[in-house]
Amino acid sequence: MNSQQTTTIKVINFTANYTQQYGQAYLGDCLEIIQSIPNDSINLILTSPPFALTRKKEYGNESAEKYIEWFLPFAYEFKRVLAENGSFVLDLGGAYLPGNPIRSIYQYEILVKLCREVGFFLAQEFYHYNPARLPTPAEWVTIRRVRVKDAVNVVWWLSKIPNPKADNRKILKPYSQSMKKLLKSGYKANLRPSGHDISDKFQKDNQGAIPPNLLEIANTESNSAYLRRCKAAGIKPHPARFPQGFAEFFIKFLTDEGDIVLDPFAGSNTTGFVAEILQRRWISMEINQDYVLGSRYRFSE
Repeated sequence: MNSQQTTTIKVINFTANYTQQYGQAYLGDCLEIIQSIPNDSINLILTSPPFALTRKKEYGNESAEKYIEWFLPFAYEFKRVLAENGSFVLDLGGAYLPGNPIRSIYQYEILVKLCREVGFFLAQEFYHYNPARLPTPAEWVTIRRVRVKDAVNVVWWLSKIPNPKADNRKILKPYSQSMKKLLKSGYKANLRPSGHDISDKFQKDNQGAIPPNLLEIANTESNSAYLRRCKAAGIKPHPARFPQGFAEFFIKFLTDEGDIVLDPFAGSNTTGFVAEILQRRWISMEINQDYVLGSRYRFSE
């Protein structure tokens, strides 16, 4: 890595709230701050904005009806600052419509807008499955028992060009025991009943299995250093943190060391913390002062 890649990035006209070796965190409205970032300069935008929920949350969220109108100005700025071969990964939770056990389709409406109006391509859809999620919404799941618990967020992987930078060899999973046995003993290459032609190339040991687009990552953080330090300092932690494994997956998959990662709705700054560990330059933005102050504790010894 050259000396330029180890330095932090300067955001013109704004002063970072705190700085680490590879990046810095900004306190303020990301729609204002991002305008100081040059065109085509960010390799990965990885974020989970406040979801469109029926009930208002303390971290701020728009209703499903207003969400697209609220989000589109951000989307145009994201496309402007994204590098030509960069990626925009958007994690969105679902919502029920008020008073009824029926779902909002805002996640899909925003995807259509992002592609047809803003000009992004859908590289691939992912699904973030949290097996530890509580059975909500309680009214429909645990009281009336007419729905099952909602445990999946949709994740849109978007890009400016049809072939953004990506390498799934960086995110291989350990082989299953059956695959290890198959590699050791071999198998006969032939045509399967499904019509798939399984050639002898499948006997090659690629040092791991290609992961699926279903990401099973439990969000069970309850006694982390971040939470302990926030409590000790009397700072309320962000209530909707995504797990480090989620950020690690996409940062490894879609960037190289020295690339620039942006999280415009940083919350507790999981993205910046993981980017720091993986030696990617990073910029985080968060409008809530308590969340920015608390996120410092992720980087404490």
